[in-house]
Amino acid sequence: MTHPHTPDPPGPAVRIRGLAKTWPGGVRAVRPLDLDVAAGEVFGLLGPNGAGKSTVVGMLTTTVAPSAGRAWLDGHDIAGEPLAARAASAVVFQDAVVDRALSGRRNLATHARLWGVPGAAAGRRIAAAVRDFGLDDVADRPVASYSGGQRRRLEIARALLSEPRVLFLDEPTVGLDPRIRYELIDIVAELRRRDGLTVLLTTHYLDEAERLCDRVAIMHAGEVVALDTPAGLLAGLGAEVLELRVDGDAGAALAALRAGGAAGPDAFAVGGTVTVPLAGRPAGAALAALADRGLRPHAVTTRRPTLDDVYLRLTGDRLAA
Repeated sequence: MTHPHTPDPPGPAVRIRGLAKTWPGGVRAVRPLDLDVAAGEVFGLLGPNGAGKSTVVGMLTTTVAPSAGRAWLDGHDIAGEPLAARAASAVVFQDAVVDRALSGRRNLATHARLWGVPGAAAGRRIAAAVRDFGLDDVADRPVASYSGGQRRRLEIARALLSEPRVLFLDEPTVGLDPRIRYELIDIVAELRRRDGLTVLLTTHYLDEAERLCDRVAIMHAGEVVALDTPAGLLAGLGAEVLELRVDGDAGAALAALRAGGAAGPDAFAVGGTVTVPLAGRPAGAALAALADRGLRPHAVTTRRPTLDDVYLRLTGDRLAA
């Protein structure tokens, strides 16, 4: 029992109950979703384009009206208290929203005014943002002259000027080269470490989810099909998988492996590739089972499992679509 003088533990930064969206014409973009994101957590919504990730972010940021359900940001009902919910959060959308004709500094100043940040505080926050996001050399140049990575850093810096409790990043690294992507991942990790910021990230990049997220919800066709830590999701496939590329019917090869006891129910076939979590079984047993049935793979590899394997096993589709 809680002691009467002990403060209640903080509630989740994001609380979702039955949230759903059906577009006109009956297209179900998001099926009823229940989800909590803890304060200070980096939470990933992982899935290919069209899985429903951006629609979830749109509903939580009040730019998309839910068809059903409720959600709260920092305790504020997104429908009943939309202004308070917006004030507690900020969002960086997949498409750029900064004014390319203005300098980076002018973009930051304009955003601070729109959010009612007092002048002296705005000046301090803008100076800190320019410094912390490595924009010193470009802050007074038109945004049209920025590289993709510089523009992305500016957009995240801009979103943080209002000092949100929850930051939404919707596919923040799409179109960036790997080096710039890793730099942005490090920036987000530092924000959480330094400020205790809650981050909800949508992505279809596997490395982002594995390196950055405390927990990941895998989305497929508008619903969450798996939810765990990245390590927990991978643990279901064991330490090593065997990948076989076969000519002809991969489903028949998979059936042969299962019939021979060389593959369990977690093995799966996509196209001409069969993936078998070994789970302590020797790889040679799988090859022998195929040979017994006259099936010979033309390529064989063993490797560590990835989140793409998790998604393929659950849905039959590729994650990075």
